[in-house]
Amino acid sequence: MILTVDGVEAFVATGGRELDRALPAIVLLHGAGFDHSVWALQTRWFAHHGHAVLAPDLPGHGRSSGPLLTSIAAMADWCAALIAAAGFATARVVGHSMGSLVALDLAARHPARVTSLALIGTAAAVPVGPDLLKAAEANHHDAVDMVAIWGLGFLAELGGNRAPGLWMHGGAERLLEAAGPGVLFNDLAACNAYQGGAAAAARITVPTTLILGERDMMTPARGGRALAAMIAGARTVVLPDAGHTMMIERPDEVLDALVVGM
Repeated sequence: MILTVDGVEAFVATGGRELDRALPAIVLLHGAGFDHSVWALQTRWFAHHGHAVLAPDLPGHGRSSGPLLTSIAAMADWCAALIAAAGFATARVVGHSMGSLVALDLAARHPARVTSLALIGTAAAVPVGPDLLKAAEANHHDAVDMVAIWGLGFLAELGGNRAPGLWMHGGAERLLEAAGPGVLFNDLAACNAYQGGAAAAARITVPTTLILGERDMMTPARGGRALAAMIAGARTVVLPDAGHTMMIERPDEVLDALVVGM
């Protein structure tokens, strides 16, 4: 569906069902350079199990109009506006990687909007290596390669996609390649600049689940555990042998953790 948020058209996936505003809303936020499609399994499950699903393409991503938002705080404010534009007072919020920073900041900046939080592949700070930033700024394919390679766990690189005939590594590359020029750099730069994670974590009062990959090379599990320690009552789930893009490589386990956490 298309929603107008802050005067700009945004595409929002609803899990294959018409949005029912009588149901509790759940918002799922994608990571750097990606779009709503990374949540294919999770959006469909929640839409068919009593939730109104909102999985947006952030501004300038996927099928949403621009301009790009250049900071995590701006993305968090936009997500608060999205929830209101969709006709909901509150929502359960799930975020992956960059989306987890946005979700964390959203819950801290707009606490009345968020009823529970799930952070996947996360940490209080997500610094980005200078070589990756430089390649992304130049729109060089090396940036796509680095994100795709570092984003998947060892077992995922060997295969085993839950959808027969599909290739996880190639699919990640094609999705990143489809992003417009500057999108990946914008997102990585926003992550690299974000310094508000610890302060935001201290302000979280809603039930929070962190889902971490044991072999995550982009946001190592130790960083996620450190963030969990900053959030009162946070629950942590570590997926054995999983890499960074857990909702793609381990979709069922991520869904199980989300369902329990909700």
